[in-house]
Amino acid sequence: MSLLGKLSLQAIPHDPITLGGAVSMVVGVIGIMAALTYFKKWKWLWREWLTSVDPKKIGVMYIAVATVMLLRGIGDALLMRGQQAVSVGASHGYLNSDHFQQIFSAHGTIMIFFVAMGFMFGLINLIVPLQIGNRDVAFPFLNAASFWLFASGMVLINLSLMVGEFSAAGWLAYPPLSELKYSPGVGVDYWIWALQIGGVGSLLSGVNFLVTILKMRAPGMTLMKMPVFLWSVLGAMVLVIFAFPILTATLALLFLDRSLGMHFFTSDFGGNPMMYVNLIWAWGHPEVYILILPAFGIFSEVVPTFSRKRLFGYTSMVWAIWAIVFLSFIVWLHHFFTMGAGADVNAFFGIMTMIISIPTGVKVFNWLFTMYRGRISFTTPMLWFLGFVCTFTIGGMAGVLMALPPADFQLHNSLFLVAHFHTMIVGGVLFGYFAGVSYWFPKVFGFKLNEPLGKIAFWFWTIGFAVAFIPLYILGLMGATRRLDHYDASMGWQWLFIIAAVGVALVFVGISFQILQLIVSIVQRKHNLDTTGDAWGGRTLEWATTSPPPLYNFAVIPEVHERDAFWEMKHSKTAAKKPIYEDIEMPKNTPLAMYIAACAFIFGFATIWHILWLAVLGLLGVITCIIIRVSDDNTEYVITAAELQKMDEAAKA
Repeated sequence: MSLLGKLSLQAIPHDPITLGGAVSMVVGVIGIMAALTYFKKWKWLWREWLTSVDPKKIGVMYIAVATVMLLRGIGDALLMRGQQAVSVGASHGYLNSDHFQQIFSAHGTIMIFFVAMGFMFGLINLIVPLQIGNRDVAFPFLNAASFWLFASGMVLINLSLMVGEFSAAGWLAYPPLSELKYSPGVGVDYWIWALQIGGVGSLLSGVNFLVTILKMRAPGMTLMKMPVFLWSVLGAMVLVIFAFPILTATLALLFLDRSLGMHFFTSDFGGNPMMYVNLIWAWGHPEVYILILPAFGIFSEVVPTFSRKRLFGYTSMVWAIWAIVFLSFIVWLHHFFTMGAGADVNAFFGIMTMIISIPTGVKVFNWLFTMYRGRISFTTPMLWFLGFVCTFTIGGMAGVLMALPPADFQLHNSLFLVAHFHTMIVGGVLFGYFAGVSYWFPKVFGFKLNEPLGKIAFWFWTIGFAVAFIPLYILGLMGATRRLDHYDASMGWQWLFIIAAVGVALVFVGISFQILQLIVSIVQRKHNLDTTGDAWGGRTLEWATTSPPPLYNFAVIPEVHERDAFWEMKHSKTAAKKPIYEDIEMPKNTPLAMYIAACAFIFGFATIWHILWLAVLGLLGVITCIIIRVSDDNTEYVITAAELQKMDEAAKA
């Protein structure tokens, strides 16, 4: 084997579409670097962002990465739907079958792991420390390392555009298709290591935020006085801690199959492909709820704020979250009722699947009861909630239908399933995070987003989403299967695929309006400043500090007496106490988190291409950086009481 393993000039793509994507990425990166050089912002970028351990800045970087990947994901969706609209009969479209399957696999992987997870951890970083009334997370350095590992996985998946190929085995890479015999290239290995590196980052974040919520709440904030968003994050982080080790082990076993000739999931020598399917969905179904629980928490903040009412049924909301957490681990088999497990097993998992819809229904009814007789403001965050109710209800009914094994036997692996999954993830998860971004944007940046443009984006998204996926429900009932890149004209499907492609184009227009909304909002920020720190008349502690929050969040840690802590503070008749300032410790910036992730990236890339010496160097780099960090006792600095008072008074002036 050569010094560069399997890597050669043949790894550079020659397909014009792939090459065009790679060139556009390179041009974009060069353009950003040129702009940073021209405006002399490299030192600023390094000091303020790349080495930061401030969860607010880490949260912004998560959302920035997720936004970039959303653009890549919608680009993949446009390519797929365009191909399906024109590849019929004698026409075979503009994508060959292998390239279509790579795009299909990349789209699912990107949207789940690097869009939805990115928005989720971004908002958690931004809001959780503020809502618990504290200055930071439990482990600031670990938090930075989590983000940079996530970013490394993102870079690795995009690098497959420029060097090599991506997996064509679907976004969950079922064996035997993902085994070496049927996928001999490096595509599946790119998939494995992008998810492995990013998944470790997610697991570390799960531990970090679990400890943060349980151990760092403000004085007086008992568990039953926490905002529902904190409860939803707590439930999601418990799921992360239990589910992601399953993913880590499963990916490791698949890699051993591919690299060392093991037979964990092969069809021979004692292996069992169905074991992989069980393991991947034992992680995969909790993953759905990992994503959607924080979105539920966001709606539980948005609806009371814009209804001017206290949240209805707080206790039942909390119990519903934990019912979902528990039940999410005993429904995974409904993803493969057709495996032949038997009537008893299928019946159990079908019943559990229907039961898990009950706590979700409880939450929806509680939000609607909160709105009842409220003074509702139809702001952009509230519109995203209403869009969620409509789309999620449709997806939920489809899910209950598919929970019936006889129905699932007919609809399994059809486009009906694709439509259901997207209705839950886009209508539930993405709409929730869009509501959260627009709701908390003035808190994070100090000015509101442009409301008219936000509402236009919402309508394009919602209408486009319906136009894109209602045809897929119909196509699924007509027998159209997933991953189709070509079909016969006699099937009569083309007009529905054309409508679906138009829907995706409308969604793209919606994303374009969101980008325009951000640009216009930045240009007009002086007209939409949040000078009060309480842009919407909020109820929870994040609104108790200035917008944007200072480095230390709270000069004096607040005391909590009621569930809606800030609402109670605003309307309390007792005089506010004069603040007593004390010295505080804050974590120092460090580049080591980024170095660890860079070395992990090198290790992953080298392992993909079988460059043994480079893989060893990358692994040694990770270990060395960790040793340097744990040996360093000088990781914090002190803001004295006098400095803190001066900074606090200046911020409030």
